[in-house]
Amino acid sequence: MYSGLLHTHNMFRWLVLIPLVLAVLFALTGWFGRNEWKKRDSIAGLVLTIFMDIQFLVGLILYAFVSPVTKAAFADFGAAMGNSDLRFYAVEHILLMVVALAFVHIGKSKTKKTSVSHKKYRAATIWYGLSLILVLAGIPWSRALF
Repeated sequence: MYSGLLHTHNMFRWLVLIPLVLAVLFALTGWFGRNEWKKRDSIAGLVLTIFMDIQFLVGLILYAFVSPVTKAAFADFGAAMGNSDLRFYAVEHILLMVVALAFVHIGKSKTKKTSVSHKKYRAATIWYGLSLILVLAGIPWSRALF
């Protein structure tokens, strides 16, 4: 079960990264191009939010119930803090991803609350952009990419 969930989580990262990058690019071009908010921009934010939520749920199941890495970290949390790999998975990865998820939801909410296109694009650029930075920082790139 662990390897299947871990593989799913690893592969699903691309289904998060692609819409995240697209949402940031759409927001940047819309904001700096002074474009009108398009249906595609709303769909990009919605798809991003859905994929982030699914990825978070899979990751949470791994973190809380299945992963031998987090089980080892929580068995001796003090010692785990001295081990960079255990600390990364027990604290840093989940913290970065929870904040990134919150930023995506804030961005989605802010784009829904205003009717002014340049404010929508600015909010999407800022919140989705911050989320992209955190996601990129929190991905364990040392694992196989595919």
